[in-house]
Amino acid sequence: MLFDYATLKLIWWLLVGVLLIGFAIMDGHDMGVGSLLPFVGKNDDERRVVINSIGAHWEGNQVWFITAGGALFAAWPMVYALAFSGFYWAMMAVLWALFFRPVGFKYRNLVKDQRWRNAWDWGLFVGSFVPAVVFGVAFGNLFLGVPFSFDQMMRSTYTGSFFQLLNPFALLCGLVSVTLLIMQGGAYLAHRTEGVIQDRTVKYAMISAIVMVVLFVGAGVWIQSIDGYAITSQIDPAALANPLTKEVVVQPGAWMANYAKYPMAWAFPALGIIMPLLTAVLLKARKTLTAFVTSSLAIVGVIMTAGVSLFPFIMPSSTAPNASLTIWDSVSSHLTLMVMLYVVVLLLPIVVFYTSWAYSVMRGKVTVAYIRENDHTSY
Repeated sequence: MLFDYATLKLIWWLLVGVLLIGFAIMDGHDMGVGSLLPFVGKNDDERRVVINSIGAHWEGNQVWFITAGGALFAAWPMVYALAFSGFYWAMMAVLWALFFRPVGFKYRNLVKDQRWRNAWDWGLFVGSFVPAVVFGVAFGNLFLGVPFSFDQMMRSTYTGSFFQLLNPFALLCGLVSVTLLIMQGGAYLAHRTEGVIQDRTVKYAMISAIVMVVLFVGAGVWIQSIDGYAITSQIDPAALANPLTKEVVVQPGAWMANYAKYPMAWAFPALGIIMPLLTAVLLKARKTLTAFVTSSLAIVGVIMTAGVSLFPFIMPSSTAPNASLTIWDSVSSHLTLMVMLYVVVLLLPIVVFYTSWAYSVMRGKVTVAYIRENDHTSY
């Protein structure tokens, strides 16, 4: 085959990261716009402008969400199984919140009653804000360890609860996530609007960018006091998946070890700090398209910071550290990873091309005048 098993495991770690970044950039700006909706739109026409800025694209952006979930299922089946069982109620909260998005987009404009429309506006807010927080909370819990174990038959047992997920550090990570996506959505919305809507959007996006940097730095300081995980036994990267064949210790400073080993990795947290501040400056100067680019780079920095800090762990276990899932021992077979790689190489450029073409065709400002002239065709 083209790549050996160990190399494929690394490639799929990178590809899952790329898919998560793509999801955060594309669907993330939809969530950011939805979170801003009740605050930047002061009347029905203004809120329709906000909704129509993402109305033509939000369904297409769900491709990144579905693809990331599918890749997780196929490449890391043990991680998928534990995440969707252990984090069951958190995932259900995300699903229930997401229900408001398609229904809100489709139903809001069907009844010309302000109470009806206001209710759906807040529904769209919930469907955008809650998932953004929960995704960050989930990442935060990975650093603390997830309470699961395996028996000798590789049957998993999860001993945590929903409220254990809502610990202070995880909630801080949730706030980092939601402020990051509000900044991203604000940069996009500022680019697609003008006048008072753009002015309000810029204000909120700048505040979110600054708050996000403070929270991100705070999380970085906090994580240095959290005991991390380290593998102490020999690892065979080409071995078949079996998480019970290694030895893992929990020790102070372990989550910072990769930065000492690979100093270039500091570029990622640097992106997570510098790019939001640059985004705020660019938004103030109304360089909105460039601000969207720098905001997207901030997302790259934050997600890769988490990935590099955890590497090679994907889901550490607080109950049985030796059962922690890593990129070496929680993956699918060599053949599965290779076939999936062919599929990604073929389909991912098509998705990127189509998405770029769609945004190019439907570019330009969304205005109140446009909404009024196209009352029956717009959201």
